[in-house]
Amino acid sequence: MVEGSMTQGAGQGPAVRTDTERDFRLPVAEPASHPVHPGAAAAGSVGSTGFGSDAPVYGEYPAYYDAGPAPVPAQHGYGHEAPYGAPGVFGEPAGRPMGHATEESDPDGYTPTQRDLPVIGRGALGGPGDTVQIQYVPQEAPGEGPGPLYVVGDVHGYIDELVAELQFQGLIDADRNWSAGNARLWFLGDFTDRGPDGIGVIDLVMRLSAEAAAAGGYCKALMGNHELLLIGAKRFGDTPVVSGAGTATFQAAWLLNGGQRTDMDRLQDVHLQWMSRLDAAVLVDDHLLLHSDTTAYLDYGDSVEDVNDTIHELLNRNDADITWDLFRKFTKRFAFRDEDTGPQAVRELIGTYGGSRVVHGHSPIPYLLGEVGTEDGDGAHGPEAVVGPHVYAEGLAIAMDGGVTMAGKLLVVQLPLND
Repeated sequence: MVEGSMTQGAGQGPAVRTDTERDFRLPVAEPASHPVHPGAAAAGSVGSTGFGSDAPVYGEYPAYYDAGPAPVPAQHGYGHEAPYGAPGVFGEPAGRPMGHATEESDPDGYTPTQRDLPVIGRGALGGPGDTVQIQYVPQEAPGEGPGPLYVVGDVHGYIDELVAELQFQGLIDADRNWSAGNARLWFLGDFTDRGPDGIGVIDLVMRLSAEAAAAGGYCKALMGNHELLLIGAKRFGDTPVVSGAGTATFQAAWLLNGGQRTDMDRLQDVHLQWMSRLDAAVLVDDHLLLHSDTTAYLDYGDSVEDVNDTIHELLNRNDADITWDLFRKFTKRFAFRDEDTGPQAVRELIGTYGGSRVVHGHSPIPYLLGEVGTEDGDGAHGPEAVVGPHVYAEGLAIAMDGGVTMAGKLLVVQLPLND
């Protein structure tokens, strides 16, 4: 829908947040050939995580594993988990080859046995097809009318990083209260999984929504694929669902994709209701805001309102297979990356839904660039080099996932960008 029809979470009081601990239990590829970080605690057995020896491989970033002790994921020097199930840190995994589900290679979308984020080869900067990462300059708030517009990339449970960026932009104060008056703030989805405190992030966003509305602004959010994953894990657990690679379950997929047991323990009905009511798309100030860099939105309607209504209706059916299909489609990515087909994919979306640019999260900027760092600490082109949003597809797309789960930057930026 077009922005402004309602304020998400308005009327919700502040929620109490408790301390959490990381509880990573993500299987990784070929565990015998890759050492575990010496500071990592031992993981439980495969049985303790709900994976049996005959279970299929699940996950947005799936890895292959065998029966036996479940390994702890590799960590890198920034204190974050290696995020995508790949050993080493950001390189291609050793062992058996993996496919990867992208818009180009898999038109049917996500399947649980395919690796979704490959390391992409890339030539020297300045060559054909290069895209550009730009610095942004905050705009002055207008004297009348709506306040300045901000967007937030994927948070994935990293609440301290989120708070720091919101405070830096002047959106919240030292006590984490809304301090931006009539400013407008949109989160692009993926609040949980991989990071330590996804429920704390949701509680903060829900509270800021009420505070911003009272101040004449707003704080709203879009639904990401990890919201669909968490909803499915809570509602359906180990109920088998039909996937492109045989039988799957939401519980197994959620665990493999960084699901935190502390988040599940603290997940309440109010969180589920809030997530299930989030819109999938919004048009605001000539920007089409989406979570995923995919054209799958076109499967659900010819207008922003139709897309949101259709997805809400499908979720309300409380059907495991239908919810899995939503998750599968919104896990698709890289539709805008190819220098030949990417701009046309964006034009198809904005031609249908309006706007002059698509702003999205979901695919980390380092993966869009094919510059994902190395195990020897070379960060010249790695996640830590991300300093701002990434404009590409002939200037029609803006990527906002700075790769916080990869020791990159959690992006909070003001639109429009000066480029």
